[in-house]
Amino acid sequence: MPVAEAVPKVDGMIVAEDVLLLLTDDSTGRSVVDGTRRDIAVAGALVGELAATGRLAVARTTGLFARTELRVVDATPFGDDVLDDALQRAGARGGASPAAVLERVRKGRPRERVYERLVARGILRADHGRILGIFPTSAWPAVDSAHEAETRRGLHDVLVVGRTATPREAALVALLVGVDGLAKVLPGTGLSKRELNARAKRVAAQDVGGEAVRKAVEAMQAAVIAASTAATAAATSG
Repeated sequence: MPVAEAVPKVDGMIVAEDVLLLLTDDSTGRSVVDGTRRDIAVAGALVGELAATGRLAVARTTGLFARTELRVVDATPFGDDVLDDALQRAGARGGASPAAVLERVRKGRPRERVYERLVARGILRADHGRILGIFPTSAWPAVDSAHEAETRRGLHDVLVVGRTATPREAALVALLVGVDGLAKVLPGTGLSKRELNARAKRVAAQDVGGEAVRKAVEAMQAAVIAASTAATAAATSG
């Protein structure tokens, strides 16, 4: 499979749209995980898609302080404003650790534009208001849940039935388990959270779509887990 087709779009939607949709409660329009982890998942989806489409390459530096880096090796624009902004931010200061690249992308606040895109597609509705007339609040309840339901069924088939994951499904699974949101996205499976996460980690480790995709998923998952863990630690220490 060519690298550029490693994580194909579904109905023109990028992976970040799917992960944000899955992490947003249909009724309340609010995130099922805390806002920081939601934003990490969206940024992780973009980093993973950049790597899987050949814009970012996973490399291992040599020497005493050897480490894994992500480097922009193809700056060709996608013609997609969200992905193109992520690509520009990822390569702004040269190669860096996956965690550092993730943070560069997250600082662009792509979550806001992805929500706007889902509203434009007629999938979500934007509800903006103020608490006590002062503090702004936003919610994004579902209008059309058909695509999300199909995506959930696919993840259920992979994690519960045992079907081999597509590259896109493997990326989604890695992101969701990385921000500890998988059990919330797939309730009622009959599996414990521990078993569900264990299966998810095996799926993320599968060689789906070739070596380039596997490395991209691994690097993205490691960065998401590190950032999510740090965010949780910061919240609990406060």
